[in-house]
Amino acid sequence: VSGECEANFDLGMRSNYATTHALLESCRSLKTQPTVFFASSIAVFGTTAHHAFPSEILDTTLPTPQTSYGIQKLIGEQLMADYARKGFIKARTARLATVSVRAGQPNGAASGFFSGMIREPLNGVRCTIPVKPDVVHSLSSPAKTVQHIIACVEASDEAWGSLTALNLPAVPTTVGEMADTLRRVAGDQVHDLLDWKIDPAIERIVSGWPTRMGSPRALALGMKPNASFEEIVRAHIAENHANMRV
Repeated sequence: VSGECEANFDLGMRSNYATTHALLESCRSLKTQPTVFFASSIAVFGTTAHHAFPSEILDTTLPTPQTSYGIQKLIGEQLMADYARKGFIKARTARLATVSVRAGQPNGAASGFFSGMIREPLNGVRCTIPVKPDVVHSLSSPAKTVQHIIACVEASDEAWGSLTALNLPAVPTTVGEMADTLRRVAGDQVHDLLDWKIDPAIERIVSGWPTRMGSPRALALGMKPNASFEEIVRAHIAENHANMRV
């Protein structure tokens, strides 16, 4: 994942490039043109002082990754497109927004706090937020993300269109609004388990990602984003209430 790929280049290349290539070679050897879904990422888009984002990132926006993870995902996108062009597979590549709220334990992703800042306090555990409250990010619930992946795989070649990747729908929100939503839904006691301490390494990675994603191709296929981040939080509570400690 993103943070680990920056810290360990070889691990990232093995996980995101070598395994993707090996999978595609296995599919090619089948000679049956199987449908392959590749989970790419909004990390294929990046911004620098010399390259500002447009107001909205569209399916056709030129990828400009600024992290090892983003570059490895873009390599995967291009491999998928070429294997499809050659007729070895039917490619379905989608750029996933950050999935929140993920169940389970924290991982090495720079985006992990987007789940942790909701999941951990609801379990009675403190969570440190490593970026400023005004950071904007686009999110999708686990259930919505799964629905979108299924829609991608089930889409006909005619409906899918281009061999290139599409952006999955997501709801934009600020980190401050996420914290406010937690307070509104779960109360002050839970909200007060949040701590704010800037981590320059994580902030640098997150600030280089796009904030608002346009998804015209996905919308044309019938996919829709979550209505709000509050909907995401309430769904997480409903699905995991039995395991929560507060």
